Amino acid sequence: MKREGNIKISSENMMPIIKKWLYSDKDIFLREIVANGIDAITKFRKLADMSEAQEDGGEYCVKIAVDKDAGTLTVEDNGIGMTADEVENYITQIAFSGASDFLAKYEKAGGDGIIGHFGLGFYSAYMVSDDVEIFTKSYKNEPAVHWESDGNSTYTIEECEKDGRGTRIVMHIAAEEKEFLDEGVVRTLIRKYCSFMPYNIYLSYKGDGKDKPLNDTQPLYAKNPKDCTDEEYKKFYTDTFMDFNEPLFWVHLNMDYPFRLKGILYFPKTRNKLELERGTVKLYCNQVFIADNIKEVIPEFLMLLNGVIDCPDIPLNVSRSFLQNDRQVQKISEHITKKVADKLTALFKNDRAKYEECWADIANFIKFGCIKDGKFYDRVKDIIIYKDLDGKYRSLEEFLGKEKSAPADGEDKGTEEKKEDGKDEKPVPETIYYVSDELRQAQYIKMFRDAGLNAMVCDNSYIDPHFITFLEYKAPDKLKFARIDAAVDGALKEGEGEDDSVIRDIFKEAVGDDKLTIKTERLKNAAVPAVINVDEIMRRYSEMGQMYGMSEGEPAKTLVVNLANPVVASLKDADAEKQKFAAYQIYLLALLSYKKLGTDEMNKLIENDLAMLGNYIK
Repeated sequence: MKREGNIKISSENMMPIIKKWLYSDKDIFLREIVANGIDAITKFRKLADMSEAQEDGGEYCVKIAVDKDAGTLTVEDNGIGMTADEVENYITQIAFSGASDFLAKYEKAGGDGIIGHFGLGFYSAYMVSDDVEIFTKSYKNEPAVHWESDGNSTYTIEECEKDGRGTRIVMHIAAEEKEFLDEGVVRTLIRKYCSFMPYNIYLSYKGDGKDKPLNDTQPLYAKNPKDCTDEEYKKFYTDTFMDFNEPLFWVHLNMDYPFRLKGILYFPKTRNKLELERGTVKLYCNQVFIADNIKEVIPEFLMLLNGVIDCPDIPLNVSRSFLQNDRQVQKISEHITKKVADKLTALFKNDRAKYEECWADIANFIKFGCIKDGKFYDRVKDIIIYKDLDGKYRSLEEFLGKEKSAPADGEDKGTEEKKEDGKDEKPVPETIYYVSDELRQAQYIKMFRDAGLNAMVCDNSYIDPHFITFLEYKAPDKLKFARIDAAVDGALKEGEGEDDSVIRDIFKEAVGDDKLTIKTERLKNAAVPAVINVDEIMRRYSEMGQMYGMSEGEPAKTLVVNLANPVVASLKDADAEKQKFAAYQIYLLALLSYKKLGTDEMNKLIENDLAMLGNYIK
C-alpha cells in the first residue's frame, strides 16, 4: 500500500546535532548571539526609517556582561525586541528565521545589513551553556516576555518586567566551559569575531560616559578610497594584524556591481626571503567575521598577503563558517585577482623606482601567483623584473633586448631561419644565463663580465627553479634558461675547441675520477685555470630527485681546463710530482666555485695551500 506523509524533525534529536556539529569552533557562539543583537537594532532602525517605529534618541549598542559569581554571560541589545508570539515563532521553532520573516513582511526596507538568515544562531549558546534565559520587550506596546530552556525539548515562557525595548540573553555557562567567564577571553572573542560590527559593543558597561567600545563601526575598508590617507591605511594594518612593520603598499577594493565587495589587501615586507610566508586574509560578511583564508574566495597565492575582505553577497552555509562554492564565488575570486594585478601594473608604470624598491619583497608573491594562476600571469608577465649582474632590474623584454646582438647588414631580422629551399626552420630558443649563488659562482660571473655578457640573478632556491621551468613551458620555442656554470659559451672562448691530450691526461691522472669528463679549451679570461660545467637538464633532474628523495647522486661534471692560463701552460714543463700537485689543486679550486667541498676535499685544499705557502717562504 502506497503511503504519503510529511518528514518530521524532533527537537530532541536536533539539539545535540546543533550543539556539537553545526559550528566548527564553539567560541563562535558569541559571534552568533552578538550578531542577533546587531540584527535586532538594524531591524528597528529600518522600521523607524519607514515611520513604523519611534526612536528614543539613545545610543544603539550591544552590551556584554560577565558575572563569575552567578556563572553567567549576558548579551543585551536595544533593538526591535520580541512579543510572546514572536518568541514562540522564532525561538521555539528551530530554523525559523526572524530575519527572513522580517524581510518578507517589509520587503521595501531591503535586506542590507541584516546578518542572520537561517534561524539557528541563537541555539549556538547551548554549546557552552546549561541553561539560557531570554528577557525581551518589543517596540510594540506589549508586555515583556521571559523565556527559559535547558536545551532539551521543554521551555517555559511568561510575562516579566523589563525596562525599555530590546532583548537580554543570559547564558548560564556550563562547568566545563568556565573559560568564557573570563573577561579577557570574552574581550579576545569580541575583537576576533565582532571587531567591525556596525553598532558599538561594550564589555562591562558602566554608563558613566567613559566606556569605550571594543569594535570599530566604521572600518577603513568601508570608506571611499579617496577619503583615506596613507597614515590611516598604515594604522588600520597595524591594529588589524598586530604587525608593526609598515606594509609596502596596498589595494583598496570597492565594488557595488555585479556584486558588493569592499576590502583592503596589504603587501607586507618579507621577513624571510627564502620561503613563501603565509599571510592572513580575513573574510567578513556585513562586517561579521567569517573565517581566515577561505580558499574559495581568496586564491592560494593571494594568501601570502594580509588583508580584509567584506562581501555581503557571498553564499554562506548555515553555520556562517564556510561558503557554498558556486559561480558567484568564482567571479568574486577572479575580480580580486584582477584588482591586485591592476595595482601592480599601475605601480610599475607610474612609479618604477618604488616598484623596483619593493621587488625583493613582492617577487615571491608574483612568481608564485603566475605559476598558480594563468590569468594572473597573463596580466603581470610584462611587469616581472629580473636583477642582472650589475644590480639593475629589467623586464624580460628589456633583458633580451640588451643581450641580443644586432643583425648584420642584409641578415634576416626575423626570429626564424630560412632553409635554402625556402622552408622555415624551427626557431632557436634564446638562451638566458642565470646565477643562483653570486658568492659561490663569482668566478663564472667574472668570466661573463670580462666577456661583456650579462646574466640574471635567480637566487631564491625555493621559488626560482620552479619559475624558470614555468617560463620555459610558457614559451618553449623562444626561451630557455641555463645556469652560468652549465657550459662554456662560445663568447667565452678564443676560437673553436682545442684538444690538448697531454694536459687532459695530466688532469685525468691527478684527479683520478673516471666519472669526470675532462676537456681543454682556450678561454678569453686567462686568469681562470679551470671551471666545472654541469649540463643544465641533468642538474635539474638531479635536484628534482633530491627534492623527492630519489637521487642517485650528483649529475656528471665536466672539468674545462683553460689552455690560455699560464699555470696550465707551464704544466708540460714540470716534473710528474708537480704536475699532479698543481693539477689537483686547480681541480679543487674549480670545484670550490661550483659547490661546497666535502671534508676530504677541503682538507686536501688546505693542505696544498699550506704546502705552497711553506715553499713560498723558503
